[in-house]
Amino acid sequence: MNTAAPRIAALFTSAALGLALLAGCSNDNVDCNLDQCTVTLERSTSASASVLGVEAKFVSADANTVTLEVAGEQIQLTKGQQAVDVGGLQVSLDSITADAVGIQVSR
Repeated sequence: MNTAAPRIAALFTSAALGLALLAGCSNDNVDCNLDQCTVTLERSTSASASVLGVEAKFVSADANTVTLEVAGEQIQLTKGQQAVDVGGLQVSLDSITADAVGIQVSR
């Protein structure tokens, strides 16, 4: 009886699950490495992403400032401003365009 095939399948399944947990990302608009993510949110009232275990939701934006709800807390970010501590994470504004905002989230 050959038991190698089930063991190999279990190994690949475990590896895939481990990589998914390490990434901490839930959406196509989130790009993560081990402890930092870049998130792109469309400038719409329903845009959100789960990143590093917390939910980030777009609230509003003007030319220089973005209001987000991160881990249930509303924060305002300005381009060039230092990162804000929220929900055990550092959140900063990376970019603002007419269609989307880009934020950096790190542990």
